[in-house]
Amino acid sequence: MTAFPHTSQSEVMKFGSSGLRGLASELVGKPSGLYTEAFAWRLAAGGLQPKAKVFIGRDLRDSSPTIAANCMAALVVGGFQPIDCGAIPTPALALYARQHGAAALMVTGSHIPADRNGIKFYNPQGEISKADEAAIARYAAERSDAYNAPPAIGTALPGHHDQAITAYRARADDILEPGSLSGMRLGVYQHSSVAADLLVKVLQSFGAHVIPVGKSDTFVPVDTEAVDPTTIAKFKGWAREFKLDAIVSADADADRPLIADENGDLFRGDLIGLATALFLRADSVVTPVTSNSGISEAFGFTVLRTKVGSPFVVEAMEASYHPEKTVIGFEANGGVLLGADCSLHGKTLTALPTRDSLLPILAVLGMVASTGKSLSRLRELWNLPACASERLENFPVESSRSLMRRLADRDALQRFLAPFGTVADVDETDGLRTKMETGEIIHLRPSGNAPELRCYSEAMDPSRATAIVALTLERARAITSTNEAEVA
Repeated sequence: MTAFPHTSQSEVMKFGSSGLRGLASELVGKPSGLYTEAFAWRLAAGGLQPKAKVFIGRDLRDSSPTIAANCMAALVVGGFQPIDCGAIPTPALALYARQHGAAALMVTGSHIPADRNGIKFYNPQGEISKADEAAIARYAAERSDAYNAPPAIGTALPGHHDQAITAYRARADDILEPGSLSGMRLGVYQHSSVAADLLVKVLQSFGAHVIPVGKSDTFVPVDTEAVDPTTIAKFKGWAREFKLDAIVSADADADRPLIADENGDLFRGDLIGLATALFLRADSVVTPVTSNSGISEAFGFTVLRTKVGSPFVVEAMEASYHPEKTVIGFEANGGVLLGADCSLHGKTLTALPTRDSLLPILAVLGMVASTGKSLSRLRELWNLPACASERLENFPVESSRSLMRRLADRDALQRFLAPFGTVADVDETDGLRTKMETGEIIHLRPSGNAPELRCYSEAMDPSRATAIVALTLERARAITSTNEAEVA
C-alpha cells in the first residue's frame, strides 16, 4: 500500500455532489476514520443494530486500499462488522448492500484526478441524503480535535466480492434478452475502470463481438462530462480500425457510462439518459438542470429538474414515486438511477436508486439493436440542441465563488456574456444557467467535487456549442485573474 502524509484536522473534508471528496493525502489516516466514525454514529442513530454488516468497496486508485483500511478500522470501533468486497463497481456494491438490507461504504474519487479520492456512504435504504451529509459533517467538526485514529484491524471478513458481482450480473441479464447484441462489434475502453473486464464479459454474454482497448496499469481519471480531445481522437481511430458499432466505457467506479458512436463521436450523457428512458418506457424522468433542455414532455414522459448531484435526484424520484409508474433519474454525466422495480421483457428489473453505468450502456445498445439504427442516426432523429461541456481544472474554490458573486449582478453578467448577445433569462437552481435571446444557453457552475469550474452550453450545432464553452471559460479565467491581481 502506498503511504500518504496525514493532514491536520483543521483541514475539514467536503461533501460534493456525490460523497466526500478531497486530496488523497488529506483523506488517508485520521480524516477517513473520523468521517467513517461519524457515518457509524449516524447509522446507529438511524436504528442499525450493533454488529450489523457494512459492505466496503473501492476503486483502483493507489490510495484506495489504505483509505478502505482506515474506514474498516473505524467501523469496528463504531460497533459494526465491515465486509471487504474489494475492488468493485459502486452500483454493484450498492445493489448487493440493498439486497441484504445493509449499509455500505465505497472508497472512490470517481472521475476526479488521480491525486484525489473520496468516500460514498450508503445506509440500508440507499444513498445517504443531504441531511445525513450535514449531520456527518457537523459530527466530524465537533470530534475533530478529540479523535484518535484506531489501529488497522488486519483483515475484514472477506469473500463477498464474487457474490456481489454475480448479483450485479444477474440484474444485467434482466435488461436485455439473450442474443440481443449478436452481430454487433463493440469496443470497450478499459483504462483503469473497476468495471474494465466486467463490461467485456457482460457484452459478450449477449452475443456481441467485443474488442477491449486502452487498458492502463496506471490510474486514469475519466470525466464523462469533459472528455478530452486526445481521448476522442483515440475513439475515432479505434472506430475506424476495428469497424465498431459503438465504444463503451465507464469512469473509475463505474457509476457513469461513457459511450461513443460508430464514428467515435461522443454520445453525450443526457442522450444516454434519454435513450434509457425510452428503452424502459419511463413515465417520469428526474434530471438536473445541466441536462439538455430538449429533453421534455414531448418524448412521452414528465420531466422534473433538480440541482446537480445524485442525492437531489434521489430525493425528487422518491417524491415522484407511484406504484404503477416507472420513474428514472439520470444526470448529464450519463449515470442512470432506477427509482422502483419495473417490468421489462416479461421480467422484473429491480430498482437501483444510485448512479449506474451498466443499465444505460445496455439500454443504449438495446435501442440500436431493436431499431436497427446507428447511434449517430438516433442522435439525428431526436434532434436535440447541440451541447458541449468543459471545465477549468485547478481553479480554486474561492475563485469560483468570487466569480459567481460577481456575475450575480445582472449588469455584470450581461457584460461578461456580451460576445454572445443579450441575456434573456437566468436560472439559479445550480450556478448560473443563462438563456440568451438567440436561444443559446450558457451555464457556469462550480464543481461540487473538486477545484474546478464547469461550463455547459447549448446551441444549434456542435461547433458553436464548443466555441461558446471555450470562450466562456477563457473569459472566466481572465476576469478572475484580473480581479485577483487587483486585490493583490
